[in-house]
Amino acid sequence: MSSTLHSISTSRTSVRSQSFGSVLDWNFENPLLEGRNDRAQFRLTFFQPGIVRIQISRFEEFQSNPYSVISQPVETELSLIEHENHLEIHSSLLQVKVRLDSFQLSFFTSEGRLLNSDDPLSVSWIGSEISNYKQVQKGEKFIGLGEKTGNLDRSGKAYTHWNTDYFAYGVGDDPLYMSIPFYMGVHENGAYGIFLDNTHKSVFNFGASTNRFTYFSAEDGDLDYYFIYQPDIKGIIQSYTELTGRMQMPPKWALGFQQCRYSYYPDSEVYAVAQGFRDKKMPADVIYLDIHHMEAYKVFTFDGEKFTDPKAMISALKAKGFKVVVIMDPGIKTEKGYFPYDEGLEKDLFVKYPDGKTYEAQVWPGWCAFPDFTREETRKWWAEKMAFYTAAGVDGFWTDMNEPASWGQFTPNLIEFHMEGRTTSHREARNVYGMQMARSAQEGSFYQNPDKRPFVLTRSGFAGIQRYAAAWTGDNVASEEHMMAGIRLVNSLGLSGVSFAGYDVGGFAGEASQSLFARWMSIGAFSPFYRAHSMINSNDAEPWAFGEETEEISRNYMKLRYRLLPTIYSKFYLSSKTGLPLAESLAVQFSQDEKVFQSAFQNQYLFCDSFLVAPVESHKEITKVHLPKGDWYYLFSDQRHAGDQTIYQDCPLNYLPVYVQGGSIFAMQSQIEHTGEAHDGILELHVYQGKNGSTYLHYEDEGDGFAYQDGKYFSRTISFEPTKGKLSFTSGEGAYTSDFKRLRIYFHGFKTSQVEIAGRSHSLQNTDYAFLSRLTEFDPLPEHNHPYFEIDQLPYLEIDHLSDSFEINGLS
Repeated sequence: MSSTLHSISTSRTSVRSQSFGSVLDWNFENPLLEGRNDRAQFRLTFFQPGIVRIQISRFEEFQSNPYSVISQPVETELSLIEHENHLEIHSSLLQVKVRLDSFQLSFFTSEGRLLNSDDPLSVSWIGSEISNYKQVQKGEKFIGLGEKTGNLDRSGKAYTHWNTDYFAYGVGDDPLYMSIPFYMGVHENGAYGIFLDNTHKSVFNFGASTNRFTYFSAEDGDLDYYFIYQPDIKGIIQSYTELTGRMQMPPKWALGFQQCRYSYYPDSEVYAVAQGFRDKKMPADVIYLDIHHMEAYKVFTFDGEKFTDPKAMISALKAKGFKVVVIMDPGIKTEKGYFPYDEGLEKDLFVKYPDGKTYEAQVWPGWCAFPDFTREETRKWWAEKMAFYTAAGVDGFWTDMNEPASWGQFTPNLIEFHMEGRTTSHREARNVYGMQMARSAQEGSFYQNPDKRPFVLTRSGFAGIQRYAAAWTGDNVASEEHMMAGIRLVNSLGLSGVSFAGYDVGGFAGEASQSLFARWMSIGAFSPFYRAHSMINSNDAEPWAFGEETEEISRNYMKLRYRLLPTIYSKFYLSSKTGLPLAESLAVQFSQDEKVFQSAFQNQYLFCDSFLVAPVESHKEITKVHLPKGDWYYLFSDQRHAGDQTIYQDCPLNYLPVYVQGGSIFAMQSQIEHTGEAHDGILELHVYQGKNGSTYLHYEDEGDGFAYQDGKYFSRTISFEPTKGKLSFTSGEGAYTSDFKRLRIYFHGFKTSQVEIAGRSHSLQNTDYAFLSRLTEFDPLPEHNHPYFEIDQLPYLEIDHLSDSFEINGLS
């Protein structure tokens, strides 16, 4: 190998594609392989045995995005094999082949199975645009890319990453508000992930208008991507989130039902909405204040006429068990005497033109300046300004319009951003602007309320946004198609590291029908983020505003959501540790099942590991459901189905098709009206017989604050082993005393009438059990009767909830 490095040509203009060319010099020193020619340079860095970073640049120094990747390379045992025209680097998981005559990369498993390979065109530039062309493996499918409409399998389509304010977007429109340039390829040899860590506008083409290759490209900057391999898709998602971070444990109240409207005002209407939930016994935790809470839409203000005493209003809402979330838009009205504008000018915190003049664009308040959130001083300043809201008692923050959006929707590319000390243009900064605003909001929450967990909701973001905020899918439409598209969007966000995500239940634009709203509420109960939201100048869209039937169906699923909070909260904790989604596409566990990718079944997903949700439009009375391998129980009746088949399921409006995987365990509690209300102290465990067992991690803590990080939590693992007929409970861990004093264990699909605990026999009791309440028959005509499911004589056992380990034996 040569130690002489050639200088790189600075010529950067061409109307034709220019390839990387042959590697003239290279050097290997664990964990780096570096090389160059007179046109460009490359660097391969093994971050872990299954993660390789590939950097290719025509600049003298590599350029990096400072925001997304937070991990550092770990020591990895590597070996290099040198051949005449190529190099091979081996780790315990990967083999990487580097051709020296054309700089093509190929990635193999340690056993030699090909995962991914460059096309002979490999890496090339057209002007400033850089692209990487990839061969397609036999039967390859592509999943992920975050907030992207379209099918679960991205094959045959192309997608653009450019954060865009898109009101009432179509179910196939692209791009939308958030950019996460991470996807996974799945084929018969396995699966892999690719994360393009370049914040410029980028394109991912999976075979649109070409049958030769797939490719990804960025309009400027370096080709900087991470190749990720693990033996399964779960491992790939875990590795990706190890690179880009995982969500922090949210406050428990953020898992409850949330009600929003553009807008609730004046304060008397906010009171009325809150009282409506309590009067109608509909559990809810959060009410939002949209832009009409502000004076002339100016952030860090309250409208003194509409909200005469915001602090008293918020205090009254808290007394009813509600938290309050306020919207924050980035636009600062350019009005002399408006303190945030005057101070931002004085401190030089706004985005500027190259000649130093403040950039202005029109948004809700009129002409506005925009804080440069890519600058640390700006983020600190914003965090300080948030005292205006926290002093009034505000609990959470909703960062909207942060693409950044403006009227005209065409931000000039020459405006400049600080980018942590490396001044750059809008072309590079746009996709991370919303992420950095969400970061500012989270840091402001920490700063203002250091003893409370932040809750931030964002519309815009980039890879790594999960560290700072939950996400929702923007200004959707009240239609059946949007309801189904929103499910795919949330599932795709889950594939891309964003576990805490949801959609506007009922649709933001337009008017939901009674049946559509009812169905959407039932599906939303099985979404990580559960919020209803509607637009100004539309009909009321609270769950009771659509008639008695819709009200009762909504109440049923809201109550089910709250009863499932022990399971949901425990899964949130697991996700904060692993990065794995709560709403999990079936492609994660069943990637080799072709039916999972078919349009008829691609919306199905697993929620909190145990529940298979089969979303269906509200006008359908029967639907096809694909059950993957295993045993499956219809949740509401315990009807058992063998897996690996398609079934027909009745789907009356009051029963969403939901199934429980055989061998699963999940937990429930008694009914409460908000997360701050005490339950009855009995933890319900539901255990389902099946060929394969499972493990459920039960987790509790105070629901807010950070004492859990210092050991004040309660957790235990509960495992079901069907072959041994045993349910095992590990000792409780942590310094928090469980809120549950009793265990009531329901056994679904078992023939057992007696079990044994510590050598003592216990007889099971039986009861009729329903997950949903019977609907009132408002119309006495028989054709309007609603079905009702109740599990007859379900066996159960009730015992003390002790923290010591124990086993229940004799299950069959």
